[in-house]
Amino acid sequence: MDNLAKALGERIRAQRNACRISQDALALACSIDRSYMGRIERGEVNITVEKLYRIASELACDPSSLLPQMSEL
Repeated sequence: MDNLAKALGERIRAQRNACRISQDALALACSIDRSYMGRIERGEVNITVEKLYRIASELACDPSSLLPQMSEL
């Protein structure tokens, strides 16, 4: 399960960087604490589906595009 959280966090970080959005700005837009957003991106926490959808919405992508493929785990 740790691999899943890490792979998801890496994909969120990559999409955030592609969108040129700071971690602080994304956290604020998603109503998520900045330190928690950092923990998400480092794969230290498992997030809810609701948070995944909020993050995807702010990153202008489909939530499924943030989910890692089995080959990445």
